[in-house]
Amino acid sequence: MSERNGLRYGLLGLALAALLALLLLVVASDHSAAPEPAPVASSKLESLAELNGQAPTRRDLQIQTWQTAEGAKVLFVEARQLPMFDLRLLFAAGSSQDDGVPGLAMLTNAMLNEGVPGLDAGAIAAGFENLGAQFGNGSYRDMAVASLRALSAPEIREPALRLFDQVVGQPSFPEDALTRIKNQVLAGLEYQKQDPGKLASLELFQRLYGEHPYAHPSDGTEQSIPSIDPEQLRAFHAKAYAAGNAVIALVGDLSRSEAEAMAAQVSAALPQGPALPRIAQPESPQPGSSHIDFPSKQTHLMLAQLGIDRRDPDYAALYLGNQVFGGGGFGSRLMEEVREKRGLTYGVYSGFSAMQARGPFMINLQTRAELSAGTLQLVKDLLREFLEQGPTQKELDDAKRELAGSFPLSTASNSAIVGQLGTIGFYDLQLDYLETFVTQVQALSVEQVKAAMARHLDPEALVIVTAGPSVAQQELPPPTDKPSEAPAGVPEH
Repeated sequence: MSERNGLRYGLLGLALAALLALLLLVVASDHSAAPEPAPVASSKLESLAELNGQAPTRRDLQIQTWQTAEGAKVLFVEARQLPMFDLRLLFAAGSSQDDGVPGLAMLTNAMLNEGVPGLDAGAIAAGFENLGAQFGNGSYRDMAVASLRALSAPEIREPALRLFDQVVGQPSFPEDALTRIKNQVLAGLEYQKQDPGKLASLELFQRLYGEHPYAHPSDGTEQSIPSIDPEQLRAFHAKAYAAGNAVIALVGDLSRSEAEAMAAQVSAALPQGPALPRIAQPESPQPGSSHIDFPSKQTHLMLAQLGIDRRDPDYAALYLGNQVFGGGGFGSRLMEEVREKRGLTYGVYSGFSAMQARGPFMINLQTRAELSAGTLQLVKDLLREFLEQGPTQKELDDAKRELAGSFPLSTASNSAIVGQLGTIGFYDLQLDYLETFVTQVQALSVEQVKAAMARHLDPEALVIVTAGPSVAQQELPPPTDKPSEAPAGVPEH
């Protein structure tokens, strides 16, 4: 994913801006013109003490869906608790659609708010700020995103939406802004050469995906970025930001008719065109190890193989199994064996990145250079043992309990809900996904989780990339409840 263009919600600053704007409206506007507030449920939680030790319940979402006249898929949840709305557009316009020009999707997305007819970047930023609204954008391997958050009062919502429509539908891609952003990207690519973890990640994806569109970096390369011009951006925008290629996720203080009008307005403002074809599945890579020599005290270890796409029926079982193995923080097997018992690292993590096509399963850590070979073998042995034996019943029960307690946070705020709607719409998940996921997980047995992990992972099929100095290796310390030496230091990347 491209960290450079990640969504930047700034929740605290936004809340303060929204509160200030709301106060100004109360003082300055005609009270008779303000919409009547929705009734508030009398069961609103006013103190954490009222939970009485119980986990919070997940919000009961009533997801409504339809399609605009131009072909955009819409998912909407009415949420009257706050006088605001969150709008998120998702396009199948990530770097997997670069079509031989690495960085094209990223630059197109980064340039959305750099200029529209009659407004430059400064005027666009001031327009959103004056309304107390926030615009966000981001570009990743599968998707590109544009988002808007603002007060739902018509006198704020309507001008904010008009400006948003211009930004996503009519970007002008000015030459001077493109030059500036390309220079920033090139400076970032140069800086990456000093980051062994990033170098290892780039090589890992190249080896894992070969000629597949997921192989190249989302931010582009030193060779591709300089030659990208505004005409290429315009052509990509016209194709990939078309209404038929869009998912519109909307949550907030809106009626169904208001949501329909907003979605229709946004959809009509986009270029007209169909959805782009789904990305093809990658071929299985050649397993094996490669090393990047880098002068540092620690060695980065990355192990990966192809995992699953987002619609795989084993998603729930693999999620739960990985929580036990390496995704559950300090309670996981990897953390217990590699950090707690041997003091080899500050953190070791594993995870499935399920995407449109088969995303990677990855294990990532860094350790003292002289212990890197032994640590790598230990991690491989732990994976092999887990696939052969599966989780224990206690490990599975603990992971289920943790999920039951944390999953309500996935719908605890409007911004979290709009993110879930975007995922459901973009990956064509069932509308009841949020209702059924926890139920599916809670019903899984040890044997089901073990079988699913074994179906998708093979310790002999690992693609391994290490980055660090070439030094004489030492034997690993034996496992103990009190490791003799703490981890080498704060991770370097």
